[in-house]
Amino acid sequence: KPGETSTTVEVTTTGQDLIETDPVGHTDVDRDLFEKLPLESESSTLSSLVTLASPGISADSNGLFHGLGDHASNSFSIDGQPITDQQSKVFSNQLPSNSVQSLEVIDGAPPAEFGGKTSVVIDVTTRSGQGVAKPTGSVTTSYGTFGSSTASVDLSYGNKNWGNFIEVDGLNTGRFLDPPEFAVFHDKGNEFNVFDRIDRQLTAADSVHFNLGVSRSWFQTPNSYDNLGVHNVVSGGTSANPVFGSVGNTDQRSKIDTFNIAPTYTHTISVNSVFNFTGYVRRDSYNYYPSKNPLADLGPIQNQTISQARSLTNAGAHTTISYVKGANNIKVGAEYSQTLLRENDPLAIVNSTFNSPCVGEGGNPLPGFTSPTQCATAGDGSNGAFNPVLLPYDLTRGGAYYTFNGHTDVKELALYAQDQITAGDWTFNVGVRGDLYNGLAITRQAEPRVGVSYRIKATSTVLRTSYARTLESPFNENLVLSSQGCGSDVLAPLLLCTPGVSTTLQPGFRNEFHAGLQQAFGKNLVFSGDYIWKYTHNAFDFSVLGNTPITFPIDWHNSKIPGFDLRVDLPHLHGFSAFVVMSSVAARFYPPQVAGAGATVGQSGYPFRIDHDEKFNETTHLQYQIPGGKLSPWFGFNWRYDSGQVAGSAPCYGVTDPNSPCLLSSTTLGGQPAILMVNAFGVPFSADQEFQAG
Repeated sequence: KPGETSTTVEVTTTGQDLIETDPVGHTDVDRDLFEKLPLESESSTLSSLVTLASPGISADSNGLFHGLGDHASNSFSIDGQPITDQQSKVFSNQLPSNSVQSLEVIDGAPPAEFGGKTSVVIDVTTRSGQGVAKPTGSVTTSYGTFGSSTASVDLSYGNKNWGNFIEVDGLNTGRFLDPPEFAVFHDKGNEFNVFDRIDRQLTAADSVHFNLGVSRSWFQTPNSYDNLGVHNVVSGGTSANPVFGSVGNTDQRSKIDTFNIAPTYTHTISVNSVFNFTGYVRRDSYNYYPSKNPLADLGPIQNQTISQARSLTNAGAHTTISYVKGANNIKVGAEYSQTLLRENDPLAIVNSTFNSPCVGEGGNPLPGFTSPTQCATAGDGSNGAFNPVLLPYDLTRGGAYYTFNGHTDVKELALYAQDQITAGDWTFNVGVRGDLYNGLAITRQAEPRVGVSYRIKATSTVLRTSYARTLESPFNENLVLSSQGCGSDVLAPLLLCTPGVSTTLQPGFRNEFHAGLQQAFGKNLVFSGDYIWKYTHNAFDFSVLGNTPITFPIDWHNSKIPGFDLRVDLPHLHGFSAFVVMSSVAARFYPPQVAGAGATVGQSGYPFRIDHDEKFNETTHLQYQIPGGKLSPWFGFNWRYDSGQVAGSAPCYGVTDPNSPCLLSSTTLGGQPAILMVNAFGVPFSADQEFQAG
């Protein structure tokens, strides 16, 4: 008709829409993706999600993962609340993935706002009910092998000024932890989680929200065949002829209770600036229970029985002011926290030959006796290695428990400022962070952070490089035991402490460098890759007490970790989407051990590959959504490959490299290379270890 006009707007996408100019390598994961990823661990779904969706992640047992070659040096930021303590299922109960709206996994050089454990930083945004005028929720249940059953319920409701999201889930399974045998036994466990987020818009400029969480888990320590029908001293333990008999199966169990409260206040200062303040209190209570008959805790690698009541209470505040105008995106912040550690560890010897007063033929330690003066009467020799300090704590000789009580208060203060500057095709990240750590040791450190990227529009390419100096703080789990245990005449031999090693773990520092690129191909495919160099002084790892989940931090002189991570994305093409992530790191640690309790590697004095070194890992995810809206079905395929982490007990062959741990297991058979069934120290494997080593 006369006077009428029509306008047609055609929207097209190009390669520029697929690339990001951020100098820091990262992976963005939204809810649509991880609702469709098959997660390996129902009790550590957030860890499983990060492992599958992000490059640079090496999967370990029991929901643990290692970022870019460092032992669990990962931190979570949950709506601004920093959590730097370990989050695997044997340390703490973590936030369930059903409570997460989106997350950003930062595997590049961390910006100045992040500290503590920064090999990988997971920045999490939780789900909210604000703006959901119509109550919306879901009910999910599943059943699988090992009698594994899950159930979850979530509900969102609210209006434009307030909202509530609540999620409740539970798990019961016959395979809670990863077992040491192909057959699964003594591996039951259950978990229960409640998460509630409450939002309230107070005024046009002011809002608050509360995160509330409660979790509980209970699980058995999986047994190996060596833990079935254990034989130990049942009477006459102090005589020349003690009586041995069955003391039953090993029955070790754990319980973890976690609660978290984190309120956040947000004030909009102007159209360019926002103020945030987050307070938080989080507490983990870990209880480890030995077998009802403690003598049943005896095993090929366990000479002690132990129980533990450990708590970690982390309280603090995090505040930021953000200012965005023109080419600048500035953030200035401060963070203060106190972590109260309480450790109670009763332990005793349950191996009748671990601290024997007497030895028989060939110098083999003998059960029984309480003093070397009794040996000659029985026709035996005295044991020069006998330690009389341990005798009162030897249950096979009528002893009792030795109880270690430790506590400390770790105070940490951080101040930081950062700015992301955009200048044409250039993007600059500049920042500085100051960390003040005051625990069993005291450290102060300034940490510059720098990143640069350049976008080449003609080829849809982004080149980037970044650098970070970071303070590496010790792990809090069993920190007091590891720092003070080697100063005890009783604990030092039980924890296999190395003479001359410091009793206090010192914070370390790291220099890390990243160089990478992002390249779009057409409008449907994008590649991202980075090469990493990390140099750490006072590099942290964990050692373990026998066949228990009781692990404690140790400190090596330094580490060097080079590696790469790659990602390829097909965001969407006619209902089809896909991604591939892969990585490789070489985690080389250098003796000597400089602090902490005993370790089982590195005694040769040569550099060694540690057990979070992995030559290659890869995830491929393919997905097709049938057209027809949200209710139409979708199909997915997921493939995960791990070449495997370094295993200290796997025999190997190698005679030319003096750094090789294979020297003592290398031999010849019929003139051909062959291996002996011994570990790196020449100690023969048990039959069960031979089976596990293949």
